[in-house]
Order: sequence, then C-alpha cells, then structure tokens
Amino acid sequence: MTQKFYSLFVEHYLEGLLSPLGSVEVSGVITGSERRGIVLFFPKGTIQTERYSLGLLAKVAQSDCSIEVYYEQIGETEVRSCLHKLLNVFSTLNCRASAEGKTLDDDNLPRLWILVPSASPDLLKGFSAQLELENWSTGIYFLPNVFRIAIVAINQLPVTSETLWLRLLGRGKVQIQAVSELVALPPENIIRRNVLEIVYRWRISVMTQTDLTLYDQELIMNLTEAYQEARAQAVQEGVEQGVQLERRQFVENLLRFRYGSVDEELSRIVNTLLQLSPDDLARFLLELSSLSHEDLLARFNSHQ
Repeated sequence: MTQKFYSLFVEHYLEGLLSPLGSVEVSGVITGSERRGIVLFFPKGTIQTERYSLGLLAKVAQSDCSIEVYYEQIGETEVRSCLHKLLNVFSTLNCRASAEGKTLDDDNLPRLWILVPSASPDLLKGFSAQLELENWSTGIYFLPNVFRIAIVAINQLPVTSETLWLRLLGRGKVQIQAVSELVALPPENIIRRNVLEIVYRWRISVMTQTDLTLYDQELIMNLTEAYQEARAQAVQEGVEQGVQLERRQFVENLLRFRYGSVDEELSRIVNTLLQLSPDDLARFLLELSSLSHEDLLARFNSHQ
C-alpha cells in the first residue's frame, strides 16, 4: 500500500493554524480507498486579531466542528459516510446530556465541514445543498440544517485574502495561485511565517520517501514556491544568527581581555551593546581601554 502524505500535510497545516484559537485533535485517514485529513476543533474564545486573521477559516471554526479535507472529488458514498459518523457523535452528545439532566441545544451541535477541491452539481442537488450568500461566500453549500453539514467547493471560493487559507488546500491552479499569494504576504505576517515553516518541515520529510503517488508529487510541485521561500527565509535567519553570534563573541572577548572575565553585570552590558548600530558599537568599544570596570558600569548605568 502506498503511503499517502496529503492527509499528513492537512493535519500539520490545520493544527498549526487553529491551535492558537482553541483545542485541535487530528485523525488522519490513510487507506487505499480514502485520502483525507480529519481535524476536530474546539474554540477557546474569540482571539481574532489583525496579526492572526484566518478569514473564512476562522469563521468556519467559530464553534465546535469537525473538518474533513479531501484531495479528490467525492461522491454520495463519502457524504453518507460523513453523515453516519456525525449522527453517531450527536447520539453520544445527547446521551451525555441526558445523563447530566440537561437538554442539548440543536443549534450548538458541532458542524461538519467537508472541504473538497470541487463538487459536482449532481452531488449538491442530491443532498439539497444550498448556498447562503447572505452570510457566506460562494462555494459553501449547506445541507438542510438538521444534518449540520456544509460542503466547501474550494475551486468556487472567491480569490480574496479571506479565503486564502482554505484555497491553499485546493488543487492545481487554485492551489498554485494561493501559494503565490502566500509568498507575496509581508514577511512580518505571523501566519505566513507559520505556514512556510509547516511547508518547509513537511517537504523535507516527504522528500526522503520513494513511494510517492501522482497526487503526492502534484502537491509537492504546487507547494514548491512556498518551500523555496521558506528555505530562503531559514538560510537568511541562519546567516543573521551567525552574524549576531560572531558579534557577541567578539564583544565578550574584548571585555574578557580588558577586565579578566565577563561576570553577570558585564553580560547584561553585552546584551545592551549588541542592540547598538555597528558604528555606535565600534565607538563604544574604542573607549574600553580608558575605562575601569567601575567606570564602565557607571557609564552603562548612566546610559540606562
């Protein structure tokens, strides 16, 4: 049986994005007939900020839910299977509520979101799935509310920043476009940084495998631009860390040569000196020969 890597990517991806917003449980399904990642999410409160805005994904995860992501188009059998599992969850929750003497509010039951690269009109019609454009974008189809299921056709989502984090789970041109938008985000964007790190780690682990399927290879090709960006970022950070380490060692060696050792007080001074510009640091170090240990501490305290 060929190992399937897509569900592993989905797990790491959604877990990495949703963890700051609540509790995430992952359960990947990897069999010969199914290729999907399953994520259970339980929000811990509203912490949506400008620095951590997940757009449509955050709206999907605003209440208890299960997210199942398929890398292939699905049929009625898969939807019925999802419905069967969800009804079992409802039954368990109802029994638990009855045992506690409570009544379960149907509106608070978890919703199942089925993410697919595309959905056929026949499939949507067969389950009476309808758009709700007053509250949701195109591409999101809701089954009758009694079932608590929504089907997200990723290829139909509008190309906006709000849908980016879901479109990254699409296929072909949809995913390639989303990757380009991801790479184009400002480097200081915290979600961009998290996703690039996820892609970087996943790509490294996958490339050690020899039994990649065509689907795995397609996913790797689509995420190549993001991987290259993440690799360049990691190299740059390594260079910067190396430069900073060399500067620290240089300053500590000068202080050790001048004062015999670098004690706790001098270590604090080193941390402050490293925040100076190269020119200011050079000027300060040139004065060391004329400063005693006490003078240096006094000088440092006066600057503080």
